[in-house]
Amino acid sequence: MLQAFRRKSIAEPDVESEQSLKRVLGAGDLIMLAIGAVIGAGIFGAIGTAAAGQVGPDGVVIRFGAGPALVFSFLLLGGACALAALCYAELASMIPQAGSAYAYAYATLGELVAWIIGWDLILEYAVGNVAVAISWGDYFGTLMRGIGVVLPPWLTTGYRTALLSSDPAVHGLLAHAPHIGSVPILVNVPASAIVLLITWVLMLGAKESVRANNIMVVVKLVALALFIGVGITHLRPEFYRPFAPNGFKGIHQGAAIVFFAYIGFDAISTAAEETRNPNRNLPIGILVGLAVCTLIYILVGVVLTGMVPYQSLGVADPLAFALQSAGFHTVGWIVALGAAVSMSAVLLVFQYGQPRIFFSMARDGLLPPWAARLHPTRRIPSSTTLLTGILVAAASLVGDAAETYDLTNIGTLFAFAIVCIGVPVLRVVEPERFRPFRVPFVWPVAILGTLACVFIMAGLPMQAWVRFGGWLLIGLFLYLVYGRRHSRLRSTATG
Repeated sequence: MLQAFRRKSIAEPDVESEQSLKRVLGAGDLIMLAIGAVIGAGIFGAIGTAAAGQVGPDGVVIRFGAGPALVFSFLLLGGACALAALCYAELASMIPQAGSAYAYAYATLGELVAWIIGWDLILEYAVGNVAVAISWGDYFGTLMRGIGVVLPPWLTTGYRTALLSSDPAVHGLLAHAPHIGSVPILVNVPASAIVLLITWVLMLGAKESVRANNIMVVVKLVALALFIGVGITHLRPEFYRPFAPNGFKGIHQGAAIVFFAYIGFDAISTAAEETRNPNRNLPIGILVGLAVCTLIYILVGVVLTGMVPYQSLGVADPLAFALQSAGFHTVGWIVALGAAVSMSAVLLVFQYGQPRIFFSMARDGLLPPWAARLHPTRRIPSSTTLLTGILVAAASLVGDAAETYDLTNIGTLFAFAIVCIGVPVLRVVEPERFRPFRVPFVWPVAILGTLACVFIMAGLPMQAWVRFGGWLLIGLFLYLVYGRRHSRLRSTATG
């Protein structure tokens, strides 16, 4: 049993090894990756639900919205994530390996915890990308309507979305869509298609993927600047009253909804093994990226809730909706275009991170060896990149964004909490190890970071907890029947 908590020694990968990734990324690339991942479906999609709240098909409130106090939801998130980001920065600079929180847990808390986190990260990235792809499809539909093209709703709506929707028109698709026998044909073709396109880009190589991300980040920042610049001319003071209609409960639950977006700096750490001078560049990328993104979220939240009544923002494309409601139809279409590009960048970064989790776990023997194979010239995990793309594309065809947000949020928060715990543990067990970046006031920061993550998790519905618990039980079973027996660390210890 004690073998399950054996820690993996911290060692920088051999860059010449056939089982190591190629170091091609700098600090600027990492900051752009952070913006690419964080500024996306959260700010262009989930922000509306965070403000307005969510009502189920039966009219029962699933969660309360923050209203104009959404800005405090972002401040709460920024504070919690800053604590976790400091812990990430210390571990990432010490352990410059692919695998993110999985690699950190293996070095600090042992193999079993590492497996749980790795399995959790699979949920975090893959399920998160389903939500982003569905939001992308919603904005794509807005773009098409802007040029007079209306796609059939049964080709742009997943089965789960129709099943769970409180909108009678969307829910009615279950009866009115074409059927094969008694099964309605409800598939989100745009969402699935964009995932396959992004997968093709990722197969070109790490540096090529980052270049594509950098271009898309510039487009999204221009779109957000346009939204803020135009929207600020149409603010109405009465829309800010009442400022916090549901009190702290609304602020808390609003933060839990949008937390999904802050997976971004975790995605940066999956690129550790492909980063030049990771001891310096990883802390810069993580901390600067988080600061920039939090500021952007606050500015957009202030403008959005001042343009239209917050109750009307529970739509798939809240920024475009607000602009069009205010009479800025052309600008709304342009922002929708920026949103589609923006969420393409999020898809790229998430899809970039997931295969590297598989790669790291397989290299340690916890997953089958084929998952650790690299492309012979591009030195990327091509097999798992392709597999991830196919699975996410298939799930995007029929999934629902709202329920996948919750699973991604709880998985991300759990990973953040483990990282916060790991930093002081490693300070105790390996106090003399060189730390290029050190968390200031490590014990208060780590404890508060852990508690903040658990507190935000408490704002998620019980359904998310039940599904997350079920996912972890499946993972534990797989560890016992495969991972534990094939672990390279265990083989070395017993050999």
